[in-house]
Amino acid sequence: MTRVIRWLFYFSGLFMFSYGIAIALKMQYLGIHPWDVLNVALYEKLGLTIGTWAIIISILLIIVSWVLDKSYIKIGTFLNAILVGVFVDFFLWLDFLPTAGHNWFDIVMMVIGIITMGIGGGLYNSAEMGAGPRDGFMLSIAEKLGKSVGLIRIIVELLVLLLGLCLGGPVFLFTFIFTFIQSPVFAFSLDKFKGIIILMERRNMKKKSTRTSA
Repeated sequence: MTRVIRWLFYFSGLFMFSYGIAIALKMQYLGIHPWDVLNVALYEKLGLTIGTWAIIISILLIIVSWVLDKSYIKIGTFLNAILVGVFVDFFLWLDFLPTAGHNWFDIVMMVIGIITMGIGGGLYNSAEMGAGPRDGFMLSIAEKLGKSVGLIRIIVELLVLLLGLCLGGPVFLFTFIFTFIQSPVFAFSLDKFKGIIILMERRNMKKKSTRTSA
């Protein structure tokens, strides 16, 4: 039962996280997350799909992480690498999300997308089924170099942003304020969802012990 709960949280979180990415991509002229800037740039330059490029980059990051430190890689890491790209392409293919109208409503939708990503990220990470490819990559780099994860994240995302910008990716205001909205939402959600999982597991164990004693 405990594993079922964690997997339910994990898959629900990935689905929600991907939905948030798809919303943001629809409003990409306002600026998107550095990793998505790179995915969009590669899609526009070389074809395939945005989700496919997300999968390719994620797999490359997992390979590097595997070489540096296997401890951050679990089954959830591989599932994350594949499913986020698949879900994003699925949402974009459905074509039901609002398109950019170049007005104030676009800003509202962008904020909703970022918040959705933050909640989804907190939800799937609370299940502790494995760090995402990007997180695992940055954690392994930080450990290898003996630097803080925060510093490595800033450096890596800056380099990714510059590469995406050079390739013609959509960089604008929200690219730079993305983290300031998403990070606190993610941290709050992660804490709350972890608490819910712990509470559910305790109740499950209590039920088992009651049955055993009976």
